[in-house]
Amino acid sequence: MEKNRNYFVAIGLSVLILIAWQFLYVNPKIEKERIAAEAHQKLTQQTQPAGTPAVPGQAQPAQGAVPGAVETRDQAIAKSARVSIDTAALIGSINLTGARFDDLKLKEYHETVDDKSPLITLFSPSDTPDGYFTELGYIGNDATGTVPGPSTIWTVKSGDKLTTETPVVLTYTNEKGVVFTRTISIDEHFMFQVVDSINNGSGAPVSLSTYGRVTRFNKPTTPSVYVLHEGFIGVIGEHGLNEIAYSKVENDVPVKHEKATTGWLGITDKYWAAAIVPPQTLAYESKYEHFTDGRPRFQADYKQDAVTIAPGQSTDLKTLVFAGAKVVSVVQSYSKDDSWFSSMFSSLTNADKSKAAAYNIPQFDLLIDWGWFYFITKPMFMLMDFFFRYFGNFGVAILLTTIVVKGLFFPLASKQYASMANMKKVQPKMEELKKKHGDDRMALQQGMMQLYKEEKINPIAGCWPILLQIPVFFALYKVIYVTIEMRHAPFFGWIQDLSAPDPTSLFNLFGLLPYAVPHALVIGVWPLIMGITMFLQMRMNPTPPDPTQAMLFTWMPLVFTFMLASFPAGLVIYWAWNNTLSIMQQAFIMKRHGAKIELFDNLKGLFSKKPKPAE
Repeated sequence: MEKNRNYFVAIGLSVLILIAWQFLYVNPKIEKERIAAEAHQKLTQQTQPAGTPAVPGQAQPAQGAVPGAVETRDQAIAKSARVSIDTAALIGSINLTGARFDDLKLKEYHETVDDKSPLITLFSPSDTPDGYFTELGYIGNDATGTVPGPSTIWTVKSGDKLTTETPVVLTYTNEKGVVFTRTISIDEHFMFQVVDSINNGSGAPVSLSTYGRVTRFNKPTTPSVYVLHEGFIGVIGEHGLNEIAYSKVENDVPVKHEKATTGWLGITDKYWAAAIVPPQTLAYESKYEHFTDGRPRFQADYKQDAVTIAPGQSTDLKTLVFAGAKVVSVVQSYSKDDSWFSSMFSSLTNADKSKAAAYNIPQFDLLIDWGWFYFITKPMFMLMDFFFRYFGNFGVAILLTTIVVKGLFFPLASKQYASMANMKKVQPKMEELKKKHGDDRMALQQGMMQLYKEEKINPIAGCWPILLQIPVFFALYKVIYVTIEMRHAPFFGWIQDLSAPDPTSLFNLFGLLPYAVPHALVIGVWPLIMGITMFLQMRMNPTPPDPTQAMLFTWMPLVFTFMLASFPAGLVIYWAWNNTLSIMQQAFIMKRHGAKIELFDNLKGLFSKKPKPAE
């Protein structure tokens, strides 16, 4: 009776901890972030706009802050002359004031799974609550005269709409006779190419520097997750990838980089990004910064070394601007990466490889957060993408990828289950040793080691497959969570988004009862299936004799069911399917080794009536 009482107390405490964690930590965190987002939006609606954020290399903006309330997006767009953008992937416009990219929506992506929901808005003018833009300009001196900057109004020389077939040419001539001609083109995806031609008609040498910046007035309002980086990102020179969180610069201490001649920098979200690739011909200095003058804002910028142009001469500078979705094949098609690893797991067509050679952006594929286990994460995505291209369903691709992974781990699993089968065979001898040595733990341990040696059993062989599969599981979680290909990707039935949790709940009979349930009680169909398969898998083995181990053995599936209920549905489907395959695999191997399969006896013992203890 005492054991049963402790047993149920432990169960109650476990469930209580889970519920308390959900209500006291997770739910308040989500609510706090929601309130903070609403407060931020209210504040930006009441605050004066920053007008023109600081230009790299200048102590003050070229133009002061403009008084007035923050405007709506439509109002801000309507007040300036623009050239429209219209491609298969993007729609928006270029602001002729500053030649800014500050109006951009993604045609192929919606805010929800409903195709009638609004398009994803990436860029918005600086005078809006969600201001976000990219700008390229110049820094000059008295000899150069006025150079194009934030307040410069460009003139359209040719092209009334930017498309993949028709570039737009802008021009500006200053009071010294220096002519700036900017040709903007775009590919079929998200890469803008900006070629600036500077013709010196002033009669004297001129020296000027280029700058570029990605400026943002807000932060993502989605809950932060440790497996995902959102914030500043770049590859500066030969130093490799650098990822800087927003919080690191919010104390107004900028993160500066050494001068470099190659690389790129920008700001990334979970699925979207904006990045600039400076002209790869001159050295540049770059930094990530947070400004608090006017409206708070974040900025990734660079300033290039000055270029001198002789009288009557001209020079051309090419800058690339990426603004769009982080589609793996698209991002990789812009990247310069000659490593054997990337070549082996590349899904690029010959046309994509030709494009990559043309853009030649160093390590641009790192714009996607593959994480520390990239050598597992990236191949796993490529395998899933391969199956998706054949079957057209990422859920099916997950199931097939799981089969491949199980096949790769089959030799290890075979050793694991063979070791378990041999351990069961020598169980009678183990009991004899326990009776023989009694409480003499040292003698018992020596006897067990001798028995393992005689029977050629490795007691830790069963642990290796589990340990090796942990990074595989984490890599799959990373793939499902961060890759845009999984966003709004349907499976079958009620699963319309593999990157989101199963939306159903046991506690309203999966939607049959007309009321919502607390977040902690949203236990969908797939988490239940996963819990059942985990329960059956654990029942394939004998129940541990130790009461504490037996309790964990029994209730671990329930705990994992609650834990995984909030995980992406694709990951839960993977785990349930993996458990099912493991059950079949274990049954096959153990039967081959002549070991008894404990599943049915365990189930029978679990539900059979226990005899009453003798009085």
